[in-house]
Amino acid sequence: MAQALTDKVLAEKLLPQGGAALRVKQLLLVVAGIAVLAVAAKIRVPMWPSPVPVTMGTFAVLTIGAAYGPRLGLATILGYMAIGALGFDVFASSSAELNGVTYMMGGTGGYLLGYVLATLALGLAARRGLDRSVLGMGAALLVGNALVYVPGVLWLNQFTGGWAQTLEWGLTPYLIGDAMKLGLAALMIPAVWKLVGRARD
Repeated sequence: MAQALTDKVLAEKLLPQGGAALRVKQLLLVVAGIAVLAVAAKIRVPMWPSPVPVTMGTFAVLTIGAAYGPRLGLATILGYMAIGALGFDVFASSSAELNGVTYMMGGTGGYLLGYVLATLALGLAARRGLDRSVLGMGAALLVGNALVYVPGVLWLNQFTGGWAQTLEWGLTPYLIGDAMKLGLAALMIPAVWKLVGRARD
């Protein structure tokens, strides 16, 4: 039975338990996580009948949150945001011309805030052991996805002609793709836990 906020997350299970080696590997995980977030944001998969392609950014955010836990996950997502704020082209719709703080304060700004909230939520869920089962992970992912959309849609509404247009631009085209990504993550993280358990046996 999972104990509140005491279970190890995947990253901790695979890392040394203390000393300089732990700090070095934590730093490497943060750097690797930022790289994964940046690459995943640019991956676009056509999704018929949806008019917009699916990006893997949300998938990366949620899985990193679950695998890294709240502290390491938060450090990773904040590092990613900091690099984006400096002007690097690391977000899904950023470009060489539109980037940095200007991009972050635009229509997608609320979704970026949601990424931070979702990362923290998935890390806390993993700390409770919810990432060890498909149902637990699925429930945590639904909450995390909602935490992306709520601030995202509320912020986007400032840039549209009304709620109907906001939902058309910022929610409904992505629901099918998100359902597929959540299903994949809900299966993947518990499966990795099983592999880790077998390797340790």
